[in-house]
Amino acid sequence: MSASIIFFISGLIIGTVIAWLIVYARQQKIHSLKISELQAQHSQKVSEIEKELSASIARLEELRQHLNQKDADITKLREELNYEKQNKIEALTKLDIAQKSFEEQKAMIDMLKTEMIDTFNALSSAALKSSSEDFLRLASEHLGKIVAETKGKLGEHQAALDNVIKPLHQALQRYEENLRSIEENRHKAYGSLTEQIRSLASTNESLQRETSNLVSALRKPQIRGRWGEMQLRRVAELSGMTKHCDFTEQVTVDTEKGKIRPDMIVHLPMEREIVVDAKVPLDAYLEAISASNDEERKTKMEKHAQQVRSHMNKLASKEYWSQFSHSPEFVILFIPGESFLSSAIDIDSTLIEDGIQKGIIIATPTTFIALLRAIAYGWRQEQLTKNAQEISELGKQLYERINVIVQHFENIGTNLEKSVSAYNKAVGSFETRILPTVRRFKELGISTGSDISVLEQIDRNPKKLYILEDEQNKVS
Repeated sequence: MSASIIFFISGLIIGTVIAWLIVYARQQKIHSLKISELQAQHSQKVSEIEKELSASIARLEELRQHLNQKDADITKLREELNYEKQNKIEALTKLDIAQKSFEEQKAMIDMLKTEMIDTFNALSSAALKSSSEDFLRLASEHLGKIVAETKGKLGEHQAALDNVIKPLHQALQRYEENLRSIEENRHKAYGSLTEQIRSLASTNESLQRETSNLVSALRKPQIRGRWGEMQLRRVAELSGMTKHCDFTEQVTVDTEKGKIRPDMIVHLPMEREIVVDAKVPLDAYLEAISASNDEERKTKMEKHAQQVRSHMNKLASKEYWSQFSHSPEFVILFIPGESFLSSAIDIDSTLIEDGIQKGIIIATPTTFIALLRAIAYGWRQEQLTKNAQEISELGKQLYERINVIVQHFENIGTNLEKSVSAYNKAVGSFETRILPTVRRFKELGISTGSDISVLEQIDRNPKKLYILEDEQNKVS
């Protein structure tokens, strides 16, 4: 009884454990599916944010160029306004000069008028002493001369005044028209500029939000690592080094110090390999671009440069080339953005040189694409070499087969010569032994009504393949 109970309890425990293991396995599978789904969603979100960020940056650059053009237009309008102001000052100066000249002419006319009145009074006094006829004659002559001289001088002064005032009037009209046009253009320019500034502010605000979202996403190591791998894949695709041809991702190698996992291995011709690492830390850089002041930004950038150098030294200590027998003595440190490296070099100017001395080649997407394209060219040359070797092997096989066919032709020719020789012998025997006897029958009066045809011997021999024989002799 006790054994049955123990057996029952043991079976129950085993069944419970098996059921728990089945449930646990299902939960793990569901958990893995959820993680994969979240990773896919994160990757898609990062891609969308990158596209929106690129579009916003392009829009911002376009708005900056438009703003610079508007500033240039405003500067040009200001220069034109200053030029017109200068013309106005010159015109007003000419107007003052003309006004003074007019006042002088007016004073001269008043003086002539006074002289004429004085002269008339003098003549009137003299006329009282003389006869009225002399008075009238002298007054008329003198007054006519004065009036003629006054009219002539007044006409000359009026013409001179018109010559001065007319260009001045025309210049003032042009100035008013230009000033009105400049004012209208200024209002339009400032209106358009205001609208562009509003749009720029809105775009900048949107860009800041998107940048903040991207920074928040890149702060997560999982997303940042996935983003770095995506950048590697894009660079490889752009350079023609696709996954199924020339590179392998996420290779794990067991060493005495533990497992090491390069992000990518690029295969070279002649079974050589280049190891690529893309795990550079970006936390300090992300904090720097989110800093609120220049001092904090500078401090974070210095920390970013230190992190890059520290990661470079750590990567050099792993000595990937000693773990991969076909790898050259250097490793590619891939930094997934030009600004990440340039910011570090601004602080630490010897970063690249020190990396080269330690066997670390720092590469950005631009330089890595150039390197991979050079490797792709090497692969193409390797393929051409293999094709040339295969063509050479096919040529040798073809030559050997042609040689066999030539031997067959030689055998056929030899047999043809033997056949011709046998035929000629048969014809000779027929003509010397059989044909005379047959003709004798005809001479004896026995005839069949038709003559026996004469058989001709063949005097041609099969042509030999002398060219192939010469080539064969050369090869041998």
